[in-house]
Amino acid sequence: MAKMKQQRLAEAQEAHSARTPSIDNRRARHDYAILESLEVGIALTGTEVKSIRAGGASIAESYARIRDGELWLLGMHVPSYREGTFSNVDPKRPRKLLVHREQIARLKSALEEKGLTLVPLRLYFTRGKVKIELGLARGKKMWDKRADLVKRESERETERELSRR
Repeated sequence: MAKMKQQRLAEAQEAHSARTPSIDNRRARHDYAILESLEVGIALTGTEVKSIRAGGASIAESYARIRDGELWLLGMHVPSYREGTFSNVDPKRPRKLLVHREQIARLKSALEEKGLTLVPLRLYFTRGKVKIELGLARGKKMWDKRADLVKRESERETERELSRR
């Protein structure tokens, strides 16, 4: 009996996760070498959450900065909720990220190293809460991007050859 309840709960969660959008920043993985990633929460208003659920957010040009001991996400675009009225906020406003102090201190020391930045990799829902996966990243040079393209292409060709056999 308990096993059936767990199975139904797992199926319901799986169906719910299929309905909630996950917004990926594929450009970040192309432009940056991701050294480590971190899941953080984000402070949003109700209409922003509804707009994100509708799949209308963009994190392509956003980045994170530490200001006054707090972590902020800048450049994220969440369009105004269509059914919202006075409660709609500025679509490009800075949004506070919810992180422990120890993590902020560790990130601050890492960001002081030359060439590192914090970029959002993915925006998703976990148990009804909006989460962002941040990546501590170093910018790629043009030859790094080309090398990645060559490597990816060679992997595709080997897979094609193996599938033919």
